Amino acid sequence: MDAELRGAAFTGLDGWAAQDHMAALAVFQRSCRAILDQTASDLRTARFGGSLSAWQEVARAGLRAQNARKFFETLFAVFSVHDRECPGGLFTGYFEPEAEGSLSPSAEFAVPIYRRPADLVAFPAEVRERSGLAYGRWVAGKAIPYFTRQDIEQGALAGQGLEIAWLRDWADAFFIHIQGSGRLRLRDGSCLRLSFAAKSGLPYTAIGGVLVARGALRREELSMQTIKRWMTAHPSQARKLMWENQSFIFFREAQLADPDLGALGAQQVQLTPRRSLAIDRSCWMLGTPVWLDSMVPAGDEGSMQRFRQLLVAQDTGSAIKGLARGDVYWGFGDLAGRIAGPMKSQGAMHVLLPHAVAAELGLPA
Repeated sequence: MDAELRGAAFTGLDGWAAQDHMAALAVFQRSCRAILDQTASDLRTARFGGSLSAWQEVARAGLRAQNARKFFETLFAVFSVHDRECPGGLFTGYFEPEAEGSLSPSAEFAVPIYRRPADLVAFPAEVRERSGLAYGRWVAGKAIPYFTRQDIEQGALAGQGLEIAWLRDWADAFFIHIQGSGRLRLRDGSCLRLSFAAKSGLPYTAIGGVLVARGALRREELSMQTIKRWMTAHPSQARKLMWENQSFIFFREAQLADPDLGALGAQQVQLTPRRSLAIDRSCWMLGTPVWLDSMVPAGDEGSMQRFRQLLVAQDTGSAIKGLARGDVYWGFGDLAGRIAGPMKSQGAMHVLLPHAVAAELGLPA
């Protein structure tokens, strides 16, 4: 364990002194409220999670904190993260796509966004062990996989009244699925917010990797933007390419308190642009502060800039696996997409763990 987490010092974090600690504390305080609302039965086991009681003690202090920098430096120990399987770490970006939408179908708006169907269930542990399926449906008393993306897009759920809204094309819907949330601009000028509700449980396949394997794109040029350009240039092949990713996401219409913040993350708090991070929940507890030092796209083609920021783990994702793996939430709109789409960087990751959690894990606090 000590080979993966090594004690560090706040003074050794390049850029820490110049950080906007109050902005980071405001984000952490949203996590504090979620942590205090948790019960032991809600808590998922994480390798470096520690006990809920230890986090709740820090959460209570976080809501009272006045001096943000002192709060973090006093109540937390900082550790550098060393992932043997990915020594340089891997940090990507995600955002909230925007698309034109309609609340009623038409020839122009014919691509449905679905809410969770009633027959999609999470199987109990004994069924998971026996069948290997975490999610699916019951048919004649037997647990079977849920419908594939192709099944659903070809009408498997039609006629059930599950449609929330309709989009212009399948690619818009696909990338909203990949990001797990979205904003739909309706014709009356209003905005409909979509938040993640459920996933089908079928395996996620990165279609960018499929294009690389086929020789259609080079790995070094791979980004959401280049994938979109390929799909636009090859419309007859794009639909089948999207079907290679059998995983399907269901949504709910979200009534969110703050329009300037993002959709709800896995911690059920609104995500903050440049401050919220998706992590591997098998490694880290939601609410864990993370110091990231990496290079990120500047929004211009090929341009990069240094990114040193205190973020808070408030989300997760199917593709986010590993200790030194993170997905930075960049917000919404075109600029956020131009940063998030091509982001695929190495970097240094440090986690801030409450002293009591460090003690529970046998780490130097």
